[in-house]
Amino acid sequence: MTRPLAVFDIDGTLVDSRASIHRAACEAARDIGLPEPDYDRVRQIVGLSLEHAMAVLEPGLNPEELARFVAGFRASFNRMYAEGHEEPLYPEATATLRRLHRDGWRLALATGQNRRGVARNLAREGWADLFLSSHCAEDGPGKPDPAMLHAAMAACDSDPSRTVMIGDTAHDILMARNAGVLPLGVAWGFHTVEEQQAAGARHVAGSFSELTVVLDGFAEMTRAA
Repeated sequence: MTRPLAVFDIDGTLVDSRASIHRAACEAARDIGLPEPDYDRVRQIVGLSLEHAMAVLEPGLNPEELARFVAGFRASFNRMYAEGHEEPLYPEATATLRRLHRDGWRLALATGQNRRGVARNLAREGWADLFLSSHCAEDGPGKPDPAMLHAAMAACDSDPSRTVMIGDTAHDILMARNAGVLPLGVAWGFHTVEEQQAAGARHVAGSFSELTVVLDGFAEMTRAA
């Protein structure tokens, strides 16, 4: 019997990076003489590949300015990490992952982070043993292109009928729909429940315990198929 596959986003889904991403965007904007963007603008672009995200955030930049904006964002994060900063996990995130793993789920990651960011997260205690594969924007087209989910299904020997994508943004939901997998949202990240529902989320969980109930139902359905 093929075990179900749960593919998780990182930022806003498992890791609370809201403050650090906004800080990096503000510092990068100041570096090139732009006003600091408010949080509501920044939260809309989280999940996209960095270059795409920065171009959406400041669409009037020429290529040289955009490159400086992207470099400034990266430099801000490098400074934070050099100072010992680490984004906190959402409460119950690791416990939920361990419970799913124990129940026989295959787990993977699909994120707009770069490969260095993925490695930093996989270095969290126990995480490297939980995930069969990880996929990021550096590997190919970013969200909402379905490439990362296609790669996850190939790496984990799954198919759309047995795969679910869990994220916190409309970009995650659209990627899931483009790949033909079940799109599930969470209410505690960057995009609102309404924004995720408008993108086509089948369900937006208000807590990890609620998410687990939905995933249990999906697993039961796949066993019966």
